Amino acid sequence: MKVKKQRRHRKALRFFTTCHGFRPPFKILCDGTFVHHLLANRILPADTALANILGADVKIFTTRCVHAELRGLGQSYSDSYDTACNLVTARCEHEKRKSAIACVAEVVGQGNLEHFFVATQDAELRKKLQEFPGVPVIYALRNALFMERPSSLQHEYAKTAEMERYNMTDLEYKILKLKKKRIVPNEAKASSDVGEDKVEHPPDSQDLSRKPKRKKSKGPNPLSCKKKKVQVKSDVAPGKLQDENVGDSQRNRSRKRKRTRKVSTSQATAS
Repeated sequence: MKVKKQRRHRKALRFFTTCHGFRPPFKILCDGTFVHHLLANRILPADTALANILGADVKIFTTRCVHAELRGLGQSYSDSYDTACNLVTARCEHEKRKSAIACVAEVVGQGNLEHFFVATQDAELRKKLQEFPGVPVIYALRNALFMERPSSLQHEYAKTAEMERYNMTDLEYKILKLKKKRIVPNEAKASSDVGEDKVEHPPDSQDLSRKPKRKKSKGPNPLSCKKKKVQVKSDVAPGKLQDENVGDSQRNRSRKRKRTRKVSTSQATAS
């Protein structure tokens, strides 16, 4: 039973988070009947009990009209009045006191812009809030807290809102029309310019008959090749090469000049 209850709560919470943008920490607006029931059944601390249902942190609110209603109920509700005064007070712009049902309904409003969860034990208020599209309701049975399932009206509102997102508004439709009017003449000008270019510069018949040239295979890179070696001719006999080499060496020899000493006349007579 506990698993089914948690699954039902998660499903209802997912509906309001996806379709209406509820985000933690969740705001919970309590009336006097809910505060009194929490104290009578000792569901304390209240924020922890509510956080266990929603799976996230919560902030508990109430209104000045709820304070006035609890104060007017007498001594038996004095503890509930003191507890309600310790809660965060939501903005309530009623100069004269109103009933808690009317006050909570006005604070929440049709759109529920503040994303309030309403916690109440009042059957009339619970029934009234089911007609509001984005207002989840929490109630208590003895010492357990429950979250009501979204009503059929709330499901229908979510479907219509989703369909409206896919369709264009009147303003968007007008903007699209204006953009189309600007784009069409620009496209006509561009097409006319293209036509003029075609008339002025007809393609040559010769160019069409020509085939694209194929790339020829290139030779090796000369920088990466080795230098060619000079080969000796085989027709010349090896003996001749040796003779030529010898002759060259003889030609290149330097011949020394021989000098003869002259004999003097005195020496010649003496001999």
